[in-house]
Amino acid sequence: MENYDLYLNPAKPSIGLYVRAGAGLPDIADGKDWIFDGTVEKDSLPSDVVKAVEANGHAFRDMD
Repeated sequence: MENYDLYLNPAKPSIGLYVRAGAGLPDIADGKDWIFDGTVEKDSLPSDVVKAVEANGHAFRDMD
């Protein structure tokens, strides 16, 4: 099963950032502002988030 890491930014708590598990945040300009919040399985994410990670290496999600 494929997993994804979730990062949260305390300055933007309503937005989550997902990347492939273990990928880190090398292509995010403000990567130091994001805090690792855990790993989730592919099946627990909306398909549009999974598709965005596959296409772009990362995806943002409204956490509200």
